Amino acid sequence: MPRAALALGAGATVALSLPPWGLWPLAFVGVVLFGIALDAAPSRAGRSVAGLCFGLGWLAPGMGWMWHLTSPGYVAASLLFALLHALAAALAPVGPWRVVGRPAAHAAVEALRLVTPFGGVPLATIAIGQAGGPLLAVARVGGVILLSWLVLQVGFSAATLLRRNSDARTVAGLSIAACALVVVVAVVAPAGQPTGRTLRVTAVQGGGPQGTLAINSDAREVVERHLAATATIEPGSADLVLWPENVIDVAVFAESVELQEVAGEAARIGAPFAVGITEDVAPGDLGTDPDGRGAFLNAQVVVTTEGAVTSRYDKVRRVPFGEYMPLRDTLAAIGAPVDQVPRDAVAGTGPAVLELPDGTRLAVVISWEVFFGSRARDGVSNGGQLVVNPTNGSSYTGTILQTQQVASSRLRAVETGRWVVQAAPTGFSAFVDDEGGVHQRTAVSEQAVIATEVPLRDGLTWYTRLGNLPFALGAVLVLIGSIVAAGRTGRRDVTAPAAP
Repeated sequence: MPRAALALGAGATVALSLPPWGLWPLAFVGVVLFGIALDAAPSRAGRSVAGLCFGLGWLAPGMGWMWHLTSPGYVAASLLFALLHALAAALAPVGPWRVVGRPAAHAAVEALRLVTPFGGVPLATIAIGQAGGPLLAVARVGGVILLSWLVLQVGFSAATLLRRNSDARTVAGLSIAACALVVVVAVVAPAGQPTGRTLRVTAVQGGGPQGTLAINSDAREVVERHLAATATIEPGSADLVLWPENVIDVAVFAESVELQEVAGEAARIGAPFAVGITEDVAPGDLGTDPDGRGAFLNAQVVVTTEGAVTSRYDKVRRVPFGEYMPLRDTLAAIGAPVDQVPRDAVAGTGPAVLELPDGTRLAVVISWEVFFGSRARDGVSNGGQLVVNPTNGSSYTGTILQTQQVASSRLRAVETGRWVVQAAPTGFSAFVDDEGGVHQRTAVSEQAVIATEVPLRDGLTWYTRLGNLPFALGAVLVLIGSIVAAGRTGRRDVTAPAAP
């Protein structure tokens, strides 16, 4: 029980490194405490229990916002990811090779969360907690996987070095030296470069209450709040006006009054708009369920000063239990409230870019997609010189999700070497520079218009070139190698002749 309590407290300490608490050094402290708890567990089962407690202490608070989306999903996700960390703790070797095996095992779990279940649920990652710390530059080399591994490796190595007469102090010292080398490489690694061009971007936040679901809201009120805020923008002051995700909810945008209103504002200001819309899809179209429910599209479109829609990006990564209901029929059969998501979004398939009338390309990550480095990477690889993140966090009470989303925008900025513009209807909206600095962040629920001249950038970082796969495979290979090495060391100890 003392070991389990220590591991649970270690996980809670890591949770405090995450936004909205943001005490980034506590991630290292939490991993050190977890390492001590694991060292005190003599059996594989004991280490597994410690891993479970660590995961629950970390992820249950870190994913607390999910309760407002789906309380059963929150419980299931917290338990599932904690069980994965229990498995990692059980698989990692003991003996000297634990110093490299444990960080690799838990980094592999972080990598797994990027892709599964339901396409990935990369919430409350260790890397998100480091967005406000001095190691953020590591993301431009290896994204969230390398940054998470770095924290884990330093923490587990420190736990070993704190023990007197440890059998692994040499390995721990070499591991910390390797971490220092990674940091040095990150500082000098390619970070993209300026094109010499800028874009005057204005982001609009309409304001309004949080904690409101779309099915209980008046879509027209949202539009009117954003029109009112947009009316304060001076003609000729912007090259692009960004509205948040799905602030326009209509059957067909091309036939809507809202298109005419946006076009009128674009003509008045003299700049195109990038606007978030949702549109209906008829039952049976686009491969949707033909049972009569229909579906919808979540897209960001460019509206020119002449009122034409010239570019469109349909969201690829949908929010499970928010924009679509996985296992709908199975859940309905056991009485789950699947009617909270009455229609499923249809996933887009195109590249994550929008093109402005002058040919400038924007990388686009809509809301949930900002948690996935692969989506911003896709947009930048297709010519995006600026990343835009139109989002909508108005369904959630509190600021856990919203602050972690700003942190994720910081990670995407550094990973890609691009500025990020985040626009949300009820907050947070902000500009994030290519080094991860946050500018003009709005308050929750306020009506606000923020504007700045954003440098357009090109060139590729190592993360943009490589993506997540090499670092995920690296974690798995290091784990396997440490297990093999530990096994050989154990056999040598058993077969070595006794001292005379």
